Amino acid sequence: MLKSIEWKGNYLIIVDQTKLPEKLEYVELHTVTDVYNAIVEMKLRGAPLIGVAAAYGVLLGVLEGRNPYMVIEQLKKSRPTAVNLFKALDEMQEVIDEGGDLDEIEAKAREIEAREVEASEKIGEAGLAVVPDNARILTICNTGVFATPGIGTALAVVYRAHETGKLSKVYSLETRPVLQGARLTVFELMENGVDVTMVVDSMAGILMSKGMVDLVIVGADRVAKNGDFANKIGTLNLAVLANHFGIPFYTALPTSTIDLNINSGDEIPIEERDEEEVKRVGECYITRKDAKALNYAFDVTPHELVTGYISEKGILKPPFKDNR
Repeated sequence: MLKSIEWKGNYLIIVDQTKLPEKLEYVELHTVTDVYNAIVEMKLRGAPLIGVAAAYGVLLGVLEGRNPYMVIEQLKKSRPTAVNLFKALDEMQEVIDEGGDLDEIEAKAREIEAREVEASEKIGEAGLAVVPDNARILTICNTGVFATPGIGTALAVVYRAHETGKLSKVYSLETRPVLQGARLTVFELMENGVDVTMVVDSMAGILMSKGMVDLVIVGADRVAKNGDFANKIGTLNLAVLANHFGIPFYTALPTSTIDLNINSGDEIPIEERDEEEVKRVGECYITRKDAKALNYAFDVTPHELVTGYISEKGILKPPFKDNR
């Protein structure tokens, strides 16, 4: 299994996800600014992975001799939607507030990583309970080894279903505009011997109408107390379609993604990214260069459309009162 992130004692090494699938390239991050830029530029992405990278980013900042509180504030500005980022930084700040030395700061970052790895394994096991035999699963974006330090969230369920013989096929939506499904999910599933077919985002409806999908499993970047959750743009479309066609719709997430400080999805900040991502595929413009474009990176799915929440604690139902 590929590994997307690794601490090397005084620097961080990651897979540069912007180079996939053409090239599997590892890059070294030696400073907190390197980590910040990697998150902003989506060289690494996925809520759990962003949280882990940010924790090590604080450690790198301390190694640089920078003010740790300024480092934390810098990292908080990298991505606004994924709550794991802020929770990891809060944990790092607690250690610093208590006067933790370098070893204790490193130990906390390693603890955050280990916790997410363990959560991935348990999510995969818990999710097996909702996967029918010969399942055809539809998913969006990337929720595997390129989104977590472990085997993933939604893709953790896919991997366990594959290993136990319950999986027939995965349909991976391309996930415009950055194409995480086409570039990352298809790549890693093929690398691990999973039968996967890439489909364009607008094909989800016809697949469901033809009875070609048994289950939809997606990830989550932030979940409110009432169960509304933010995930990659297009997730809401899938939930509405699945509801219409009577197909179970699950989100898979570590409980670290539940934000008990917000009551509903209305309070989740939605990142709006550069319009150039929408207007181009790679370096090729697909519209006029001077055209206006809107680029919301996430949408919010209301809890009423969700069959269940697959977590390391089992299959959950909202409202959520505790995520420990």
